Amino acid sequence: MAEQQVNITDLEPAQLQEVKKQLDQELEHLTNSYSQLKQAQTKFRSCVENVSSLSPASKGKEVLIPFTSSLYVPGKLTDVENVVVDVGTGYYVKKNKAEATEHYTSKTNFVQGNLETLQKTIERKQENVQSVMQVLQMKMQQQQQAGAVQA
Repeated sequence: MAEQQVNITDLEPAQLQEVKKQLDQELEHLTNSYSQLKQAQTKFRSCVENVSSLSPASKGKEVLIPFTSSLYVPGKLTDVENVVVDVGTGYYVKKNKAEATEHYTSKTNFVQGNLETLQKTIERKQENVQSVMQVLQMKMQQQQQAGAVQA
């Protein structure tokens, strides 16, 4: 089904308010998605930093290992050349430091591309909201002037 375009100047004030309400909801959803992507990007960058901080001196160091999203268990680093990488949907893969860094760097770059696309979409939605608000204000002024002329 093809999208239909409607000239917003043809809409009544009540319809314009509904359009604005819908755009505001879409904008809120997009902004929340942007925030979640930023958090994911921060986590991936943190993973790159953590992997790069591993050194022979780290061997035997006590760490907290995530068992679930809210449960961590104490452990000791025994292998500082290899790490276990969460590749998604509950799957983990053993990778050396270079492979892990490459994995998390590519994830960071992928998220960055999505953030840029999402930012452009958010800006377009904000422009749409501004356009609807301008037309709505114009229509309200026209109604007030028409009411004043009739009185």
